[in-house]
Amino acid sequence: VLPARLQRREAERQQGVERQRQKKEAQVVKEEQSEFFVAAFAREREAVEALLAAGPLEEAAVRLQGLQKLLTESVRFLAPYEVRQGQEAVSRLQGDLATRRQQLQPKKKFAFRTLKKEAAPGSEPRPAEPPRPAAAPPAPGHGPAEGESSGPPLCGFSGVEDEELELGPAELLQRDVVLSELHGCQVRLRGNANTLRVRDCRGCTVLCGPVSTSVLVDGCSDCLLVLACQQLRTHRTRDSRFYVQVTSRAVIEDCTKVSFAPYTWSYPGIERDFESSGLDRNRNNWNLVDDFDWLATDKPSPNWCLIPEQERITCWD
Repeated sequence: VLPARLQRREAERQQGVERQRQKKEAQVVKEEQSEFFVAAFAREREAVEALLAAGPLEEAAVRLQGLQKLLTESVRFLAPYEVRQGQEAVSRLQGDLATRRQQLQPKKKFAFRTLKKEAAPGSEPRPAEPPRPAAAPPAPGHGPAEGESSGPPLCGFSGVEDEELELGPAELLQRDVVLSELHGCQVRLRGNANTLRVRDCRGCTVLCGPVSTSVLVDGCSDCLLVLACQQLRTHRTRDSRFYVQVTSRAVIEDCTKVSFAPYTWSYPGIERDFESSGLDRNRNNWNLVDDFDWLATDKPSPNWCLIPEQERITCWD
């Protein structure tokens, strides 16, 4: 009979062998899943590209949604660089789709205009209405951010300081939105946008309804962002808080002092907007964040954290 000490050592050795076997099998499965994803993703991407070139755009949009879903469901076993490549490919195709839709829009027909009548002598001219700072394109001289369509944005705000800005459901429905170079603004986006880009904003609060596809936050600081989307990518951003509903894992790069909490904003009609967006309200990976600047697996990234529950905002009005 072996002494108890030797029996323990033998049992520990067997357990170690079993752990190694399970780890090896899991790695094999992961590699097989990754290979399947790469092949399936490439096949679907080529199909979308062919439809964008010559086929019906509605079919291209449906196939693109399927490509996005494939990437979202595969994130758990993909390497960070594979996730990044997939996100960049999807964003590029989304931009190509928006550009093709613009190209195929019918041109406005020629029509005679009615000339303005001159004001009667002695009558006071009607005061002009002050212009609204909405639907402004990004400031001149700034190229598109990564993942942003090369065509002009369909709606948004740019270069505004210390104002309350708002867009509603009719203005947002499945449109691409750009917020750029805002300082000290309060922004409310009530409705279902297709994509959202937030660029070079300082000291702003952005409350946004469900976004069907991706949100890109780039070059922002001291901001509070409340976002619901499939993908969230954050670049060159610091000292900012995120309240998110995201179906894939959020990605940060070149960011410091960013923190996360679950999405808590609500407004009349938000359930209808979530239904229109196709987002799954029961799936929220708000606390799963991939930091592309932090490769260590045994230590958490120092660049992001979770907002303590007692410090989270629950009422936004």
